[in-house]
Amino acid sequence: MASFVLPHLLLGSGPHHVIAVHGWLADRSAYAAVLPDLDVDSFTYAVVDLRGYGEARDVPGVYSTSEGAADLLVLADHLGWDRFSLVGHSMGGSVVQRVVAAAPARVRRLVGVSPVPASGLGLPPEQWELFASAAEQPESRRIIFDNTTGGNRPAAWLDRMVRQSFDTSDSKAFRTWLDSFALEDFHGELEGCEVPALAIAGELDPALSAELMRQTWMRWFVRGELVELERSGHYEMDETPLALIRTVEDFLRADGVDGADGE
Repeated sequence: MASFVLPHLLLGSGPHHVIAVHGWLADRSAYAAVLPDLDVDSFTYAVVDLRGYGEARDVPGVYSTSEGAADLLVLADHLGWDRFSLVGHSMGGSVVQRVVAAAPARVRRLVGVSPVPASGLGLPPEQWELFASAAEQPESRRIIFDNTTGGNRPAAWLDRMVRQSFDTSDSKAFRTWLDSFALEDFHGELEGCEVPALAIAGELDPALSAELMRQTWMRWFVRGELVELERSGHYEMDETPLALIRTVEDFLRADGVDGADGE
């Protein structure tokens, strides 16, 4: 696996360093709605593109959560960040859990936003077919966006999300990533983990629900916490951006702004 510094956007100058990782259906532009309102005095954010997405769309790789975690550690070294917090959405939630499994001492706090559990994503055959077909078929991606947000979002929003998804991802990488985050099970490497870890679930998300987080995330992380955002589905960054920012940054601040553990 070749070492690679992930393309990233740096925001802020605060002492608490945070790496934010996107999910399966978009590059780092998935975070666009929350960026203007982040606390850039308390935090420095690095918002990344994983291999196969955005500025790394044409970068070769195996497109796995393990490779993604290794790339994040390379980025942290490149930035000179010995310790940092992690935010990961959906598939990115699986990637950041891999980082914790590989280097728990380097992670201050962990946030999963509708995170795929480290045990994988059990999909019945018809759902697997839908997800696999989404690599090439816009309508499949549209169905996924619609189903995971309660089926009541505007048609124009669904259309925009599908366009953004195709514009920012490589179809072959997209399909390969699915095999990794959906099928791999590494939860045994996290059981008993003491890194403070917050799972955020959207009330309208039927797949990565609060109940699933109770069965997975909350059992593995000794210092796990769970918040369910009302009126949100799987894409909290777009659906409830201000509530998401407040929830995430309040959790991160509990560690102390200066780097000392405030708990």
